[in-house]
Amino acid sequence: MSPRYRVTLTKEERKELESMTRRGKTHARRFIHARALLLCDAGTDGPAWNVSDVATALGVTSRAIEHLKKRFVEDGLEAALERKPRKKPPREVTFDGAFEARLIALACSDAPDGRRRWTVRLLADKVVELRFAVSVSHMTVQRVLKKTNLSLTSASTGKSLPKGVRPL
Repeated sequence: MSPRYRVTLTKEERKELESMTRRGKTHARRFIHARALLLCDAGTDGPAWNVSDVATALGVTSRAIEHLKKRFVEDGLEAALERKPRKKPPREVTFDGAFEARLIALACSDAPDGRRRWTVRLLADKVVELRFAVSVSHMTVQRVLKKTNLSLTSASTGKSLPKGVRPL
């Protein structure tokens, strides 16, 4: 069974959390965590509610309360109230809007000699050849084309009006 953590707040911590919950200028997540710590307080001034009652009262899961108690006991009050910082930075955008625009323009252009239409694999190879990107998967090309509703198999790829349709 996982270890249970006991929250005992000092008078200063309790006073700070109470003022935070009464102020009205606190973020919702921080407010809920402050209320949870106040309700879980097993010290002399605290009500010492059990985890399931606190979770029900605040509308969160009991697991979230257990994690909150663990962070409070191991890392302190501020760590319990704030989000944990990311260990890894977010990934950089590899294929931006300019890449997508060039890819769509290429897909709307005439197919290479000996081909009736572009395929996603041909487009992926051509993108690398034209140095739009260092490498690109055919599935990436497919996702970009799907986002724009561009069909390589339809009669018209959007480069001109289909026959029999009058312009407005």
